[in-house]
Amino acid sequence: MATSTVPTRLVSSFPWLIIICGCLIAAINFGPRSAMGFFQLPMLADRGWDRTTFGLAMAIQNLLWGLGQPIFGAIADRFGTWRVLALSAVIYAAGLFLMATAHTPEMLHLGAGVLVGLGVAGGSFGIILAAFARNVSPDKRSFVFGLGTAAGSAGMFLFAPISQGLIDAYGWVNALVYLGIAMLVIPFLAIPLKGTAQSGQVSQAVAEQSMRDALREALGHRSFLLLTAGFFVCGFQLAFITVHFPAYLGDIGIEPRYAVISLALIGFFNIIGSLASGYIGQHYSKRIFLSLIYLARAAAVVAFILLPPSPVTVIGFAVITGLLWLATVAPTNGLVAVMFGTRYLGMLGGVVFLSHQVGSFLGVWLGGYLRDAFGSYDGVWWLSVALAIGAAIVHWPIVEKPVPRLEFAPTE
Repeated sequence: MATSTVPTRLVSSFPWLIIICGCLIAAINFGPRSAMGFFQLPMLADRGWDRTTFGLAMAIQNLLWGLGQPIFGAIADRFGTWRVLALSAVIYAAGLFLMATAHTPEMLHLGAGVLVGLGVAGGSFGIILAAFARNVSPDKRSFVFGLGTAAGSAGMFLFAPISQGLIDAYGWVNALVYLGIAMLVIPFLAIPLKGTAQSGQVSQAVAEQSMRDALREALGHRSFLLLTAGFFVCGFQLAFITVHFPAYLGDIGIEPRYAVISLALIGFFNIIGSLASGYIGQHYSKRIFLSLIYLARAAAVVAFILLPPSPVTVIGFAVITGLLWLATVAPTNGLVAVMFGTRYLGMLGGVVFLSHQVGSFLGVWLGGYLRDAFGSYDGVWWLSVALAIGAAIVHWPIVEKPVPRLEFAPTE
């Protein structure tokens, strides 16, 4: 009798300590990298580099973020989330310190690109949301995914003015050092997230599958491949705006203060959009919701680049973009969990996210390259529209149900 009451207690109790600490880590992890655009112009002015040099560093960062996440996800699934989060925080801090002291493009690419990219990868949404998924029942999973994503959004909202304030008060070099010090609180916050893939409520059907079999199954699944292809577009759009939007506003004659305001607005409304996304994904079709998000993004970009530039259009675009910014994360990770379960969600979510970061690499690099080559960001904006329409199309045929191995297995 006592044995049968343990699973009920574990499922019914909501792990608030894990959720709160995970949300704080998401905010701290996502904050500095979302504010990288504020460092571009003062760094280039001091070092004498061009935008392509900075853009390449950010592109490397996004690519290493993507390449590192499935690896860190697999390590977290097997050896524990705390170890990965602690290691990533140290790597992240080292990258910010090296970025602050970089006097050659190679040092910039190593610090801001490789180290920061790997640091972000080890503490990213995929690692944290996988820990959440293992500790909540399926009926609350999309909700906690929305909470975790909203926390990352809060980090963007808070770190935009914080980063600009530190730059104004202490210079961009010291600002990066202070942000690096902030990363070192993560290992302490990560202690409650010490579980592995076998923690929480895992069905026997999932537990018997090896990591290699899980990867083979996912890569042979049509819906997983469509989801992975669509997430490429999300990365392209978000990384381009994060890195190049402040410079773009300067190009079209908008006062610099609106760059800070707009990114802060994106972060604030991203919180609302992420929470709403978690709720919608829990009650409605995730694939249809994702298609609608990408169509809305395409419409927002078209309106923004066709309307005459003004502070009003900038603020309006920031609000709409914020609502849609990370709204894709909860339904995307939710679809992976629906299809394959939670045991290897860190690794499989990382594979999907790798596609996101390949898109980020191209969005950041093409943004700088085409701006230097043609003197305008217009070509990248229109490419973003075309890709968003393509993403809406590829999400539509996704089959939103478990693979046959799990379809008749006990509920996780």
